[in-house]
Amino acid sequence: MENIIRLDGNRLELPVSLKEGMLVPGIIYVDTALEQHLETQSIEQVANVATLPGIVGVSMAMPDIHTGYGFPIGGVAAFDVNDGVLSPGGVGYDINCGVRLLRSNLTRGEVLQSMKDLVGVIYTNIPSGVGSKGHVKLTLDDERAILRKGALWAVEHGYGTADDLDKTESAGCIEGADPAAVSEKALERGKNQQGTLGSGNHFLEIQYVSEIFDEAAANAFGLFKGQITVMIHTGSRGLGHQVCTDYLATMEKASKKYGIRLYDKELAAAPFNSPEAQQYFMAMKGAANYAWANRQFIMHSVMEAFSKVLGAHPAALGMSLVYDVAHNIAKVEHHIVDGKKRALIVHRKGATRAFAKGHPELPDSYKHIGQPVLIPGDMGRASYVLAGTEAAMSETFGSTCHGAGRLMSRHKAIKSAKGRAIWRELQDKGITVMTAGKTTLAEEMPEAYKDVSNVVEIVHSAGISKKVAMLKPLGVVKG
Repeated sequence: MENIIRLDGNRLELPVSLKEGMLVPGIIYVDTALEQHLETQSIEQVANVATLPGIVGVSMAMPDIHTGYGFPIGGVAAFDVNDGVLSPGGVGYDINCGVRLLRSNLTRGEVLQSMKDLVGVIYTNIPSGVGSKGHVKLTLDDERAILRKGALWAVEHGYGTADDLDKTESAGCIEGADPAAVSEKALERGKNQQGTLGSGNHFLEIQYVSEIFDEAAANAFGLFKGQITVMIHTGSRGLGHQVCTDYLATMEKASKKYGIRLYDKELAAAPFNSPEAQQYFMAMKGAANYAWANRQFIMHSVMEAFSKVLGAHPAALGMSLVYDVAHNIAKVEHHIVDGKKRALIVHRKGATRAFAKGHPELPDSYKHIGQPVLIPGDMGRASYVLAGTEAAMSETFGSTCHGAGRLMSRHKAIKSAKGRAIWRELQDKGITVMTAGKTTLAEEMPEAYKDVSNVVEIVHSAGISKKVAMLKPLGVVKG
């Protein structure tokens, strides 16, 4: 740490002299309080990313940083599309793990008595846990169509509306996906998993808006104090995991083929325009589209559950989508670098897009405010809605944090929770929880994570996103 420079209250700089081979500096968004939790390995990963060919600007990490595969979780890096690389380690195993937020006209007081029933019906309607199988029955042709069309396929088949697509990042579909680039094993793993939550840190949470920080932005997003919202956090399930597994082997060979020196073999990469990288890119797009469809199906099931328990149509309850964001993805975007617009392949690994107001990709209803940024916390404290900013566009390629970030490994969390009844502790806080896995609550207990409020305060103070609303949990379904 003695060679690391504190630039200001929110940023550390890793100078290029820190490590042989660094082409650009590293920047870690962290204050002095969270700095004590920085892992040596995750700092090393930020520096290693800075050695990859064609990197532009800086190698970054957000305040929810912790050690990942190749890139740190919380890592952001952009590479020139002409002389840069594409790395599966910069996307991760859970391709397009992301978050979707639903709003309603319901208030906390109107649903408290029904919370146990709501959580129970949702738990029944939306399979969760390792290897869970969904109620959406797909043929192989259906699955391939989902890889090409994403959430659009779900909407076309009655699971949502065109407005849902308008309020989903990339309209719920990245063009150019090729199902032929996805292995048979990946297709088999994904065939029965549409509409499922998965395991680990994936969750579905009924929340209420506990605090508003920006009235104008909250009004634009349809949020008000005391309101019931629902947050969905899941990704591409076994299909995305298999796509990553398949292409890591391909990229290891490609790194040697193209003479890319790797300071960490987990950063296996290929030139963006190479056949190997383009093949992975087409498969990654397919997995990302699969994830957007998955969250679309789950949202439909959530609305059905509310309708069943409360005896009213979702429209009568005012239920609609606020936004959907991806956390693990690589996308071709145009950003201003040194005064010139450049095409970049932006890797976000446990980081959220945070585009500023006026950006052409935003829905018309949000263009005057900026992109909704959805930041889930742990199941015992809070989550946040933020808005994208101009500072994010100029400093972080339109990126910000994605969550709280782990403090404990899953093994350490289980050990720490021994002898405790986490579900009862949550119940005592007024939070109803149901989970598929016996050890999930221990692995995911609130203390296993940084306090998301501290993480959010850093990105807000740094100006790379601004606080709009705080959401507190009332009911949780965990995998």
